[in-house]
Amino acid sequence: QVQLVESGGGLVQAGGSLRLSCAASERTSSTYAMGWFRQAPGKEREFVAALNWGGGGTTYNPDSVKGRFTISRDYAKNTVYLQMNFLNPEDTAVYLCAAGNSLLTVRSGQGDYWGQGTQVTVSS
Repeated sequence: QVQLVESGGGLVQAGGSLRLSCAASERTSSTYAMGWFRQAPGKEREFVAALNWGGGGTTYNPDSVKGRFTISRDYAKNTVYLQMNFLNPEDTAVYLCAAGNSLLTVRSGQGDYWGQGTQVTVSS
């Protein structure tokens, strides 16, 4: 059973930055792609960004990211990062890591594995 552990959330002022990490316990065909979602109180879960391990291809939700977030990976550490810059209060949410067998699977929310989430709070 693959486990995903997120870290790096916290409280930050508007305009600030955070880097989230998601460490996978192992890398398998079922975790070929990994990505990030977020869920704010009272709102549906929203896709943020994803990448695949092989070619490093990435996909973003332009509406939520707007060029401010960057997803990256550390192959040796089985870890995916989400660098978030120019944060604003609308970015406040629980950020969840997901893994699946393809970028499309992850982006559609059909990933096989999910982390517990890390809280990001942006104050105005």
